[in-house]
Amino acid sequence: MTLVSIPANPVPEDVVTGNLKTPDGVSLRFARWAPPPGRKGTVCLFQGRAEFIEKYFETVRDLRARGFAVATLDWRGQGLSERALHNPHKGYVRDFSKYDIDLETFVREIVLPDCPPPVFALAHSMGATILLRAAYQGHRWFDRMVLLAPLVGLPGMRRSRVTRIGVKMLRLMGLGAAYVPGGDATVMMQRPFIGNLLTSDPVRYARNVAVLEAEPSLAIGWPTVAWTDAAFRMMRQLAEPSFPSRIRQPLLIIAAGHDQIVSTPAIDEFAIRLRAGAHLIVPGSRHELLMEQDRFRAQVLAAFDAFVPGTPMFE
Repeated sequence: MTLVSIPANPVPEDVVTGNLKTPDGVSLRFARWAPPPGRKGTVCLFQGRAEFIEKYFETVRDLRARGFAVATLDWRGQGLSERALHNPHKGYVRDFSKYDIDLETFVREIVLPDCPPPVFALAHSMGATILLRAAYQGHRWFDRMVLLAPLVGLPGMRRSRVTRIGVKMLRLMGLGAAYVPGGDATVMMQRPFIGNLLTSDPVRYARNVAVLEAEPSLAIGWPTVAWTDAAFRMMRQLAEPSFPSRIRQPLLIIAAGHDQIVSTPAIDEFAIRLRAGAHLIVPGSRHELLMEQDRFRAQVLAAFDAFVPGTPMFE
């Protein structure tokens, strides 16, 4: 499976790409980059909802410049991985446990056989939440994890009870494959830069738009009723006080100070209950920390450098 390359976003060198099949029969696209000289191990890079491998080429270069091999994938239903519905623009999953299958398949078939240890994780938004689920379940595939703006809660979550009930009712009515009310095939990353909630960096924003213009099939639109209901159920699980306290995985959570996609206060409340974790906030940053202006992005990379590779602990 080839990667989409444009002049503003060329494919980093030394890449192997392909597809893998999950136990439930879903085809996932993956890519891995060979370790550079003086290698320090592997960083597995996990995207948020509606993202794709090409969006993180700059980050791949940053990681390889630090001595890491890199491995990544497109989650089911996005990028160039298999879509569940006839309409490929709909972001759909029945339950977040399906992403657990994607993660385990990727680790067992790509990371463990082909990527040099030690293995670390760097994940954004929905991808970060999937890794929190894995850590809660007791999986220790990664020596350390850096999680950016995890989907722990939504802004105004306490006022969203009516929305949660409405989404649940729509799903019970058999409308799980429909867009959420008010949603359509519009791609968030292709809206005008002015007023966007993702990043304050116009150059990186334009670069990501250009990738989607070069390969429209990478994109998905608004989430479906089923995906949204699954996300609400997952967030309720994370809100249980016992959830973070049961995680023994060394991890660093980085939140965005001006995040209007996920709730930074909810992240803060979750993180202070962690037994083996630390957290920090990047003031002024919007949701996509690795797509932000250099002054914000540099803080994220500096925190990553201070935490990874680190030293073995909590064994």
